[in-house]
Amino acid sequence: MNRLEVDFLNFNLKNPVAAASGTFGFGKEYAKYYDINQLGAVSLKGLTLNKKEGNDGVRIWETAGGMLNSIGLENPGVEAFVETYDEIKSRIQTVKIINLGGDSLDEYIEGARLLNEIDIDILELNISCPNVKSGGMLFGVCEKSAYEVTRAVKDITRFPLMVKLSPNVTDIAAMAASCQEAGADALSLINTVQGMAIDIQNRRPVFDNIYAGLSGAAIKPIALRMVHQAAKAVDIPIMGIGGIYSAKDVIEFLMAGARCVQIGTAGFIRPTKLTEILAELDEYCIENNLSLKEIINIL
Repeated sequence: MNRLEVDFLNFNLKNPVAAASGTFGFGKEYAKYYDINQLGAVSLKGLTLNKKEGNDGVRIWETAGGMLNSIGLENPGVEAFVETYDEIKSRIQTVKIINLGGDSLDEYIEGARLLNEIDIDILELNISCPNVKSGGMLFGVCEKSAYEVTRAVKDITRFPLMVKLSPNVTDIAAMAASCQEAGADALSLINTVQGMAIDIQNRRPVFDNIYAGLSGAAIKPIALRMVHQAAKAVDIPIMGIGGIYSAKDVIEFLMAGARCVQIGTAGFIRPTKLTEILAELDEYCIENNLSLKEIINIL
């Protein structure tokens, strides 16, 4: 018996650890350090319909409990990704999650339509993107817009749909329920928390966009609380994200209601960290004579 195996959607993941979107690229860089197919899944770099060059200026800034990033969704665009997918697919034999963002409902729909041409496993919908038709308000901070984009993509995609939720909302449980009502098959949460850094020498914000996304250990208690709240509000499976640095952190998320997790910032600190966490999880299961399935949502 595989002590680390968990069920997620229609997949038997060999373990609950996935690489987080935005931190793993398309797997090529990390493949130099370890066999990335040891992971239960990978969520590849976020895509948008059209190519994005990303933000100008500083993009990464270390903080006491993690890091701030203002990458700006730099990516080659969906069409270019589809054209090179065979090479990516040959490298990644584990469960593949494709993360899709967009600046308008039409962009989400067209991006999802193009992705139907290739064989992926799960489509992860990044709704922490600005709705240009609503003055730049993020899709993921309004239940109505979150419902609309989830419903529209669900109607066109041929893959299981997982919606990635923003923590920058008033009621995460209501947002989770809205996405489930719209047809989401699963949820992933949380995305980064909005933060800021100031250059005191030059007396200006560090980032050109002023605000940036905070990830890392500092956000774990927030992420854990939101996963627990979302798990109580929905019946669909949850993938937990936020500040996971150890097997203990993974176990906490599973106990709170997640079935598996994504790990990102920890891999920047040490590229092999995700496989080290897998070894720690196995030790925990042996010491406690259990499988991870037994502790999911145990609270």
